This record gives sequence, structure tokens and C-alpha cells, in this order.
Amino acid sequence: MEDLSVTPTVTIPARELHWTASRSGGPGGQNVNKVSSKIDLRFDLEATEALTDAQKARVRASAQNRLDEDGAIQIVVQDTRDQQKNLDLARERLAELIKRALIIPKARKATKPSRGAKRRRLDDKKRVGDKKRDRRPVDE
Repeated sequence: MEDLSVTPTVTIPARELHWTASRSGGPGGQNVNKVSSKIDLRFDLEATEALTDAQKARVRASAQNRLDEDGAIQIVVQDTRDQQKNLDLARERLAELIKRALIIPKARKATKPSRGAKRRRLDDKKRVGDKKRDRRPVDE
């Protein structure tokens, strides 16, 4: 297996990726009982040297549902009946998961509505209130 390139600056060495194959469930006829096509890919997030501590924390927060008790990310793929295709899919999903976690969200700046926006909001509220008032029956 070759190294997994996540971004131009982040590459996961192949020695840090461990995978096992087992028999997949679902349809497949007699062949499903003979071929091990389901892939269980594991990446030990805590022991990796490819990511900094800050990056590990972001990935850990993002992949919380996929972490096992040892701190490894587990990805299970049984989409196809071909073992190599499932392994390629698992590697792609791991790379995408890490890539999404490494994107730092832009900090939101607190802003206040402008004077014109406040005025327009109040004018609209007044217009709606007048419309409702005009619908009421007239007292004589």
C-alpha cells in the first residue's frame, strides 16, 4: 500500500494505515460466502507523526463517532463486491475526513445593524401593524 496524500502538505505514511478484510453482508449470491471484500481501515490518530497536535485535536473532534477506545479512526466500507475498490473507497473517505477537519473555519465578527436597517425594520413593523388594525371592525 502506498502513502495517503491528504493535502499538498499532509501525507499519511502507509505504515500508519492498517486494514483487514472480512466477508461482507448483503446480496451477492454464493460468492458472498467465499470472498472477503469488506474493508476495515484503521488509522492510529494518537501515534501518527504526520499531523501536529492542533491538527490531531481538530480531526479528533471531527471524527468523534469513528474513534475506537484506542484513539484510532475506523472506516468500514462494503459498498462493492471488490476488495481493492472498497480499500480505495476507504482511503478516499479517510483522506476526505482529515481534509475537512484541517480547514479552519473563518472567525465570525460581531456586527450591529445599521441605522437604516433599524429604520426599515421599524417601518415594516408599523406597516404590518396598521394593516392588522385596519382589518378590525369599526366601533360606532
